[in-house]
Amino acid sequence: MEASVLDLRKKMRKVMSAIDRRERVTLTYRGKRRAVIVPLPESRKKQVRVADLPAFGMWAGRDDMADPVAYVENLRKPRSR
Repeated sequence: MEASVLDLRKKMRKVMSAIDRRERVTLTYRGKRRAVIVPLPESRKKQVRVADLPAFGMWAGRDDMADPVAYVENLRKPRSR
C-alpha cells in the first residue's frame, strides 16, 4: 500500500488495516517516497501468570504480616520521643 502524509492524518484506519493485514505501507510526501512502515513480526510469547512471577507470595511466610491491617497501622503510628 502507498499512503501520503495526508492519508495518515485523514485515513489512519485504512493504513492500520493494511498493517493488520501484514502489508508494507510506503509513506510519501509530496509524491516522493520517504519511508516504509513494516509490521512487526508476530511474537508467540506465552501468557505470563502472576503466580509464576518471582515476587508473587514473597511475604507469604512472614509471621509479622499475618494481620496486614495491624502491620500497616504499626508502620503509620507516630514516633515516640
